[in-house]
Amino acid sequence: MVQYKHRASQRAWPGFARSIAALIASTGLAAPHVWAQGVTSPVTRVSMNDAVRLALERNQTLRAQRLTIDQSKADETTAALKPNPGFSFGAEGFPLISPRQITGDFLRSTVSYSTSLSYTFERGDKRLKRTTAAEDTTEVTRRNVIDLERQLRFQAEQAFVGALLAKSTLELAQQNLQSFSDVVELNRERVTAGDLAQGEFYKISLQKLQFEQDVSAAQVGLVQAKASLRQLMGFETIADDFAIDGELSFAPYTLNLDDLKRQALESRPDVEAARLGVKLAQDAAALERGNRARDVTGDVGYSHTGPDNLFGVGFSIDLPVHDRNQGNIARSEIAVRQANEAEAAARFIAVTDVVNAYAAFETNQKVVNLYQSGYLDQARQSLDITTYVYQHGAGTLLDLLDAERTFRATELAYRDALAAYMTSLRQLNFAVGRQVIP
Repeated sequence: MVQYKHRASQRAWPGFARSIAALIASTGLAAPHVWAQGVTSPVTRVSMNDAVRLALERNQTLRAQRLTIDQSKADETTAALKPNPGFSFGAEGFPLISPRQITGDFLRSTVSYSTSLSYTFERGDKRLKRTTAAEDTTEVTRRNVIDLERQLRFQAEQAFVGALLAKSTLELAQQNLQSFSDVVELNRERVTAGDLAQGEFYKISLQKLQFEQDVSAAQVGLVQAKASLRQLMGFETIADDFAIDGELSFAPYTLNLDDLKRQALESRPDVEAARLGVKLAQDAAALERGNRARDVTGDVGYSHTGPDNLFGVGFSIDLPVHDRNQGNIARSEIAVRQANEAEAAARFIAVTDVVNAYAAFETNQKVVNLYQSGYLDQARQSLDITTYVYQHGAGTLLDLLDAERTFRATELAYRDALAAYMTSLRQLNFAVGRQVIP
């Protein structure tokens, strides 16, 4: 994307830029999703891959969490800093009562001057250990952010499947309304021809209200599902009336539970964060043991008193009689044991998540197979037969409505099963921590 800047000294450039922009627009070379102001236009059509990509790129919560990595890197810089040298200067001997005595000779011969330069020498490899602990913190932070990306990916996929289900439910409700409207019109013709009583027709016509309510409820469900998805992708980057690109689908997979468990322990960012947390705790304990060593402050000084010019050196150190950092050392050693327990818990959680996701995957796959094995066709054929019989005066209205309810319930349950299966596939990826299923 090219941005043009106006400068007063280049008056011919804006006109030239407008000519180039007009030429690009007239030849169709302009990007389809770029506004003239340089702002990306809202997305109007979203697939599942688009939903995940936009969520990872534009979700404000995730973008805020990514900044914690930069904050941690800034802490690395702080940890690696060396102590600043110290400088002091003093002058003594000024008269308090008679300032008129202060002359050039008085300053040279009577006033005493002293200056010193000091520096603190860190012992116990504190700086190295601080830097190591800060780097460990950055790595743990990075893994935690990656884990948030894993969670957001699953949330976006789950919300997209929910939107697909809402869209499919609306399409089914509209088809059912159209189909029943056809039945109502056919029976209206029967009333006109004298083959059906007016009271019987009213009973059929009133049933159309239920189908219209189903359409209204499905429309609201689709709006709500798209709003939830839009929030994850970055609300201001998506058009209000964006379309869902995709359909509920089923593709069988054969997976090995033990392989999934192994991959989860190797790939899950939260497990990696817990593993690095142990190293961080160990390095923090090493830092606390290093803090037990007392730093030495050395200084060199110069003083001028009358005709004498004196030079001196010295050093100072705390005597570790009482405070030897015992409390912090003990606390850091307990933190190491705590980190080990947290790592074990993270591993158990990962394995449990895989087991649960795999069970849901197998169950949902079986349910979809059951529907596709013949139940869907039976529900459709039952409705067609009942409708045909009723239209020819051999069936009852109760039979027709019961067949309609059975067909609607079966179709809705099948769509729910497809959505649950698609969600379980994404849940497996979420549990393992990698895309084991495309």
